[in-house]
Amino acid sequence: MPSNSEVLIQQAKAEPLDRRSRDLRRRVVDAVAGERRGHLGPAFSLIEIVRTLYDDHLNFRPDQPGWSLRDRAILSKGHGCLALYAILADKGFFPLDDLATFCAAGSYLGGHPEAEKIPGVEASTGALGHGLSIGVGMALAARLARSNHRVVVITGDGELNEGSVWEAAMSAAKHQLDNLTLLVDYNRLQSYGPTEEVLGLEPLVDKWRAFGFGVGEVNGHSVDDLRRVYAVLPLEPGRPSAVICHTVKGKGIGYAESAPEWHHKARISDDELAALYRAIEEAP
Repeated sequence: MPSNSEVLIQQAKAEPLDRRSRDLRRRVVDAVAGERRGHLGPAFSLIEIVRTLYDDHLNFRPDQPGWSLRDRAILSKGHGCLALYAILADKGFFPLDDLATFCAAGSYLGGHPEAEKIPGVEASTGALGHGLSIGVGMALAARLARSNHRVVVITGDGELNEGSVWEAAMSAAKHQLDNLTLLVDYNRLQSYGPTEEVLGLEPLVDKWRAFGFGVGEVNGHSVDDLRRVYAVLPLEPGRPSAVICHTVKGKGIGYAESAPEWHHKARISDDELAALYRAIEEAP
């Protein structure tokens, strides 16, 4: 009998892409077309996670990115920033045309997101392992201010190798931060190999429960499933929430799915660029 995690992995692999998911992936490719480099694999595993956050869950004002009552979303796995940039541009935080300047000299859209430079970016990330600590501080600040805004942190699975993540987790549980949600992009592949070979994470659900979190699992490419889990947050009153999002690295680009060489791609040729656009159109 397959475990719930195994079922969700298979569902994530088979999940079809709708028009909006294809459009956002095309915008990611548009962004890398200029300088011909970027972290494509990590961005494609994130698209549905960030799409549903900004479409259905977060409270924000693109024309007032510093609005005090906004919900805060921190992309701790900063190398997945292409997915974040695509949705922020889509929502009007900055012009869509600016995506074409990604990683160009003088552009504010760098290979990792920077707060204060990019409207809508809550924390500068890139060095891994810090996002949850920042999120804990933000969630505590919200409580002290008696504010109802929520804090969401998106982390990668390879990032969970960092000890600072687990220190922050203990603090979140101690302070009963049920206004804090951690979303784990669990694509099982980090920069140079499978997470299970580099440093195994299982039993991941049990780990987060042992650290005092309410825990859920979801097919991280199912828009409907993600919406359902966001709608019931916090998963347990008085506890921070951890949602394990089972995803596929490179999702939507058949030949790049679960392929380590697509974690970061440089010197993308004209033929490779055309193939990326074609693969998005042809994806199930």
